[in-house]
Amino acid sequence: MLYAACLAPVLGIAVEASRRIKVNVFVCSQERAIRHNTRALGDSLLITGASQLLTLGGRGPRRGSSLSNLELIEDGALLVRDGLIAAAGTRGQVEALPGARAVDKLDLGGRVALPGFVDSHTHLVHAASRAEEYELKIQGASYEEIARKGGGILNSVKRLRAATADELKKRALAALQQFAAHGTTTIEAKSGYGLDVASELKILKQHKELATEQPLDIVSTFLGAHVVPEEFRKKADGAKRYIQLLEENLLPTIAEHHLAEFCDVFCDRGAFGAAESKRVLQAGRQWGLAPRMHAEQLSRSGATRLAILLRAASCDHLEHVNKSDIRALGKSETVATLLPGCDFHLGWKKYAPARALIDAGAIVALATDYNPGTSPTLSMAMILSLACTQLRMTPAEAIGAATINGAFALRRDKQVGSLEVGKQADIAVFEVADYREIPYYFGVNHCWMTIKRGRVIHAAKESRN
Repeated sequence: MLYAACLAPVLGIAVEASRRIKVNVFVCSQERAIRHNTRALGDSLLITGASQLLTLGGRGPRRGSSLSNLELIEDGALLVRDGLIAAAGTRGQVEALPGARAVDKLDLGGRVALPGFVDSHTHLVHAASRAEEYELKIQGASYEEIARKGGGILNSVKRLRAATADELKKRALAALQQFAAHGTTTIEAKSGYGLDVASELKILKQHKELATEQPLDIVSTFLGAHVVPEEFRKKADGAKRYIQLLEENLLPTIAEHHLAEFCDVFCDRGAFGAAESKRVLQAGRQWGLAPRMHAEQLSRSGATRLAILLRAASCDHLEHVNKSDIRALGKSETVATLLPGCDFHLGWKKYAPARALIDAGAIVALATDYNPGTSPTLSMAMILSLACTQLRMTPAEAIGAATINGAFALRRDKQVGSLEVGKQADIAVFEVADYREIPYYFGVNHCWMTIKRGRVIHAAKESRN
């Protein structure tokens, strides 16, 4: 356990002389995993000195023009009690509250504070990078050409099946440390690199274990229908037989052991068709798993309309939606999650039509799509930069999409995504003078501190000038 009083000379943290603020620094090592955040938190904390406090307060998901409404408070402050927000307002307003007097204090020194990022689409557990495929793509090989030769998702499947649980956990913990260091406090994590009973369960059990061994919230998704595995491809009715395996051998066990909340399908060319996807998602729902979808990434497959029909939590990618799909999303409760990191990494020119989706009133979210093949980034700030430059979203829209709308995509909007009374005190503090500088400085991590449920889980080694 470290204390901010000890770190103050390094971090520039202003600490009340008579008190010490406990800081759970998130360390990833084989010897010691950080105890996670479910133990009782009885501390109270007054956070002041935010030149801009972006609360994202308000009712419902952000749509249309409301996506840019950050509910920004200048010279903002927060009162935290038992890991939850007890008050938010100007420094004068919060300091005047009776409960703000005899508490620990943390001065942010004029930095910008906002809700911790909610990364609603990741493939957290995998065995290795696919850097060799990255080079092939640079030389002109397409995503689908690599996949047809046994690369792509099947490459990751082969490596994950051969990896031990300890190897996978070590890699995932290192990634989670980096998520926290970049301001993310909640992530969704998918299976999908196992594609057999033992390996899919290995991934989902990792999600459950990791959620108890480190501070970030992990929302688990079953993506057994990522692609048809190699051993089923040469069989007659291979896809049908594989779906039957998912229905009979995996979903019952996942439900019995509470290993996932959502069921996802990659509905696209080279993966699963709309009818197959519907079957999997309906089977998942029968076992209590809410649907979400990979939709319209490589081609228009009808996945968006299916997601809306099934009232899926989200449909993700959407590079190939048409005007009719966009209008339908604008009238639906299904979140349109955009993943520009994938398009950037693959060198594609076609990005999802963010402006049309926003103008239609769709609930637009942003996520990293962290995975070894098409988007190996953990930085939501970099995703904000891509959203601004490539999707033509404003910085305010991008932040709303990466926080409160991401929370709606995970059905966690009552707990995270905004800094409001009663929600978790999940806060990202950036060493910038204005929130617009977060995406402006692309490829640079200006996250100075990350707080999860009122405890510091990441602090920069030194303050930046």
